[in-house]
Amino acid sequence: MKKLLGLLLIGLFILSACGRPDGGSTTSDGGGEGEETYTIRLAHLVPEEQSSHVKALEFKEKLEEESDGRLTVELYPNGQLYGSDREAIEAVQLGNIEMTIPAVAAMASFNENFQVFDLPFLFNDNEAAYRALDGELGQELMAGLEENGLKGLVFGENGFRHVSNNEHPIEMPEDMEGLKMRTLESPMHTDTFNAFGANASPFAFGELYTALQQGTYDAMDCPISLYYTNKFYEVQDYLTLTGHVYAATALLVNDDFYNGLPEDLQELIMEASEEFRDEQRELAQQQDAEFLEQLKAEGMQVNDLTDEQREAFREAAEVVYTKYEDQIGRDLIDRALEANNQ
Repeated sequence: MKKLLGLLLIGLFILSACGRPDGGSTTSDGGGEGEETYTIRLAHLVPEEQSSHVKALEFKEKLEEESDGRLTVELYPNGQLYGSDREAIEAVQLGNIEMTIPAVAAMASFNENFQVFDLPFLFNDNEAAYRALDGELGQELMAGLEENGLKGLVFGENGFRHVSNNEHPIEMPEDMEGLKMRTLESPMHTDTFNAFGANASPFAFGELYTALQQGTYDAMDCPISLYYTNKFYEVQDYLTLTGHVYAATALLVNDDFYNGLPEDLQELIMEASEEFRDEQRELAQQQDAEFLEQLKAEGMQVNDLTDEQREAFREAAEVVYTKYEDQIGRDLIDRALEANNQ
């Protein structure tokens, strides 16, 4: 009887040990005799046809092939695991997943210096944004994420954000007066639209379609690619090309996981990340042009702003710069703005 009881206890111990999480790595023969293998779970919000996921597939392929099977990448698009960027970032911090590709606006909750990139009308065009993000300023901010248990690999692109609504065309700030406006989970975005006269509040992206459908919100903003791939044209009638914020994304990895990798795999991840950045941005711009025509074909009424109309929005947004200048720092703001003059 004692022997039987002892065998049962040993069996239970073995079963419980097999069920423990392995922290993203296992020992296997897959990459060679006795070599360590690692699993990267990458979760993000955008649908499968959007540029970030399309290029994430190529990112996965490169890592798996060039690591000779030592890296395995599991992709979870379309908010399958987490309904907001904030939740996904927290999951990477905790090691529940290894990577995510959030909107930079959501990162300000973890490091407030990232707020600088969400100032309205900060960048005149894509190239100015790239100079700021890929240059000294962006890399300094990425390095600061290590204090939050995150490693910033590269910046990607969602494109410039534009405004839509169900009431009427928007041409001037006063046209937004009283609109129930959904914003990103960023106080600065909310303050920007309140400055335009809207009744703005943050709301999780994963539940936005239903909220618009039910009339919880009248208006929203996002890049062109997300209007099309998430079928927001079905629940929004008017689109105004405000271009009020350049929406960057960031490829983030759990810092401990990354530092625990062999040096050659760290180098491979950096190389693949840089390829992802360059190719994803190029595809994002192509999709913006294609999807805008599709939005028109689906019945959205699209209007651009004249220089005078855009200037009226810029002037209305000046109060946001005043409010956040002390918090962000004038030097940081000026360094970002300087990218427009290079």
